[in-house]
Amino acid sequence: MSTPHFETEAIRTQIERSQFLEHSSPLYLTSSYIFEDAEDMRASFSEEKERNIYSRFSNPNTSEFVEKIAKMEGAEAGFAFATGMSAVFSSLAALLNAGDHIISARSVFGSTHSLFTKFFPKWNISHSYFKVNEVDSIESLIKPETKIIFAETPTNPGVDIIDLELLGKIAKKHNLILVIDNCFATPYIQNPIKYGADLVIHSATKMIDGQGRVLGGVTVGNADLIREIYLFSRNTGPALSPFNAWVLSKSLETLAVRLEKHSENALKLAEFLESHPNVQHVKYPFLKSHPQYEIAKKQMRLGGNIISFEIKGGIDAGRKFVNSVKMCSRSANLGDTRSIVTHPASTTHSKLSEEDRLEVGITDGLIRTSVGLEHIDDIIEDIKQALS
Repeated sequence: MSTPHFETEAIRTQIERSQFLEHSSPLYLTSSYIFEDAEDMRASFSEEKERNIYSRFSNPNTSEFVEKIAKMEGAEAGFAFATGMSAVFSSLAALLNAGDHIISARSVFGSTHSLFTKFFPKWNISHSYFKVNEVDSIESLIKPETKIIFAETPTNPGVDIIDLELLGKIAKKHNLILVIDNCFATPYIQNPIKYGADLVIHSATKMIDGQGRVLGGVTVGNADLIREIYLFSRNTGPALSPFNAWVLSKSLETLAVRLEKHSENALKLAEFLESHPNVQHVKYPFLKSHPQYEIAKKQMRLGGNIISFEIKGGIDAGRKFVNSVKMCSRSANLGDTRSIVTHPASTTHSKLSEEDRLEVGITDGLIRTSVGLEHIDDIIEDIKQALS
């Protein structure tokens, strides 16, 4: 049989059935596992045998979830985490030593920015930022102690696109580890490993769950690097719970069909917003007006469900818009079945200085919209009345 398609892998990748021959994967709510005898214990702890020992290390449910993501991303191995940020922190902390240097896109999630600027410096780990539209400047930032290039694309919340192929070539040329946060795209829309990424990170809390129910994160990629991440995480304890892994693994079975509809709705909403007189500009990867449209079309299967747009009138207009939506949810989350609006300048990025916000494109009137699965006419109607 030929290699199964994405949707088939998502549905048919399953842990071994028990003696009950269940159709759906069972839930393994156990903290530990028993051994046949002392020799079995010795061989297991010395890793002569590959088996479950303790659910902080591995669990059948987390193993199934990781195996699915690894297949979807074309990765060799992976490890699942309690949250997306535990995946980011643990993956980087496992590979970095005091004195190492990271090069990162300036447009990164706020908590990732805090890692680079507030916490890693305590361990003498430094960073340099490049602008998303100045990828060519990366080579000028490389130092003898540089170890990792980190980026997310599309970016949060500006929905900028970074050329993965170019990043991969730079990383390979200088023997650096390329780490990509693929949260906004998911494995269905984009596969950074194809372009040279060594590790791919997801906040599974977002589109992978898709219904705002559980927290989770996962890192997949090169087996040797994942081994280092596993050993670090086995001792520091950021593991994903079996229940959340079970939920997320089931969620992957509908990821493709959900993202097709999310993306269809988002493109229609983005086209509507472009024509609205109260909207200054719109950024959505598959709009031809997007500055990196050609790159997006090259490396992304669909445009995804995130739109950012600038309302005329600044911060007061942004707040008024958020107050005026009737159906859409006001939340800092994204990737839900329900459409969500966020005003970053007064909420998620309000603690940044105005200079820092503007540097990553977070203007006073910027709205980030996570487009859900409601009927598109109802989504547009709500956004339209709020804008008016």
